Amino acid sequence: MNTTNNLYGSTGFENQLPTAQKLSSLNAFLDKKNNSSKMPVLFLGHGSPMNAIEDNEFVRGFKTIAQDLEKPSAIIVVSAHWETRGTFVTAMNQPKTIHDFGGFPQALFEVQYPAPGSPDLANAVRDIVTHQEVHLDDAWGLDHGSWSVVKHLYPQADIPVIQLSIDYTLSPTAHYALAKELSILRNKGVLIIGSGNIVHNLRMVSWKHLNSVGYAFDWATEANEKMKNYMRDYNHLPLINFDQQGTAFDLAIPTPEHYLPMLYALALQEKHEDLQIFNDAAVAGALTMTSFKIG
Repeated sequence: MNTTNNLYGSTGFENQLPTAQKLSSLNAFLDKKNNSSKMPVLFLGHGSPMNAIEDNEFVRGFKTIAQDLEKPSAIIVVSAHWETRGTFVTAMNQPKTIHDFGGFPQALFEVQYPAPGSPDLANAVRDIVTHQEVHLDDAWGLDHGSWSVVKHLYPQADIPVIQLSIDYTLSPTAHYALAKELSILRNKGVLIIGSGNIVHNLRMVSWKHLNSVGYAFDWATEANEKMKNYMRDYNHLPLINFDQQGTAFDLAIPTPEHYLPMLYALALQEKHEDLQIFNDAAVAGALTMTSFKIG
């Protein structure tokens, strides 16, 4: 295991590539793609499902970042809202739009995002990932962690979208290693998106400040700033070991499902590759919408 790259805090997962025997399904997918430019990677703080139908500063941030993106050949989303035992990837031709929430206006439940799926890409993901077994799924679809943000990037819903689940039995280190193996897809026009929130503690939300953008508890600000500093320094190891970073991190990440999609995006950052932070604001004291673009 290569542990020589101190830039990433010696995570040990740099430069790991799929073996030759794992490339059959990958080549079946890639041979159909003419796009050979390297795609960036996104982490999107998705926040409330209402961002799907509202026009606010965060939605405008998503739309602005989309202006700098080449149209991808396909999209992979790692969403906070698909946790599984084992790792799964959606493999249907037409994923359904999942309204996995309650208590919101009917207009939100009426939103559909009819993007096609990509069984070929799902098979490619299954074959190139060697750290974990990846299973094909034909039952899930696109949850709101996926469609509520992708619809602002590509409103025509004409790009294939698949989701990769978060295996709740894996360590953060294992998630990071898994994500590293997806890097080859960036070179064939695949846009990889992590969707969650790096500071996400619903139990401590200040409901009276629900509409107060910029209001944050001290611990939320501290955690958010430290996370950004680690990102800017290409220092991934403390972010992988987030449960060892003290009280502010513990409060910011009471459960890991909204945080882990950020690690999937960050794992794909190459040495000296630019990281652009946007939508960097707190909501209701205990959430941040901090997002970033790599590349």
